[in-house]
Amino acid sequence: MTTVLLADDQELVRAGFRLILELEGFDVVGEARDGAQALELARELEPDVVLMDVRMPGMDGIEATRRIGLAGLRSRVLVLTTFDMDEHVYDALRAGASGFLLKDAGRERLVDGVRTVADGESLFAPTVLQRLVDHYVARPPVGRVSGLDELSEREVEVLRLMGRGMSNSEIAGELVISLATVKTHVRHVLSKLGLRDRVQAVVLAYESGLVTPGA
Repeated sequence: MTTVLLADDQELVRAGFRLILELEGFDVVGEARDGAQALELARELEPDVVLMDVRMPGMDGIEATRRIGLAGLRSRVLVLTTFDMDEHVYDALRAGASGFLLKDAGRERLVDGVRTVADGESLFAPTVLQRLVDHYVARPPVGRVSGLDELSEREVEVLRLMGRGMSNSEIAGELVISLATVKTHVRHVLSKLGLRDRVQAVVLAYESGLVTPGA
């Protein structure tokens, strides 16, 4: 059973998330009212996913995310933000967040988001992904990027689809291959290119010209 830690300074918000997730079979193992408590509980409970609000008093969600990463915890952080234009989204990416959802995304999107991140994938609301691209790729493609020649033809195609924001399951459907095969390709792409995560892969796909804005 997937374990989840909720971090939000509003008790009613936490209660709503708990109800939704528990009805879907998740085990909500704890609740935190600020970043410091989220970090403490993440260390103690080591949940699969931390559902993290960005703006909290004291230690905010960005710093808590960064410290969870520095502590070497296996927990993956899914950040909730109220605004898709929130400048803190980019700070949280650098801090190691595994994905983002808007708080008004809805019940189904929330549940799918937690499952996606728990499965080791990254997740972005479409508007957040577009703003991420706009933020980091504000110049013409730089051409061939070091390491791309090391990729197989299939791995290049997988990188292109990652750049378009597709999940592993969506890539599997697009290429008509198994999910396990997609995961192997993604792992090879990240390893061969020396990328930390899927976020960097998205940026590289645009910077190299594999994907163009608006595609």
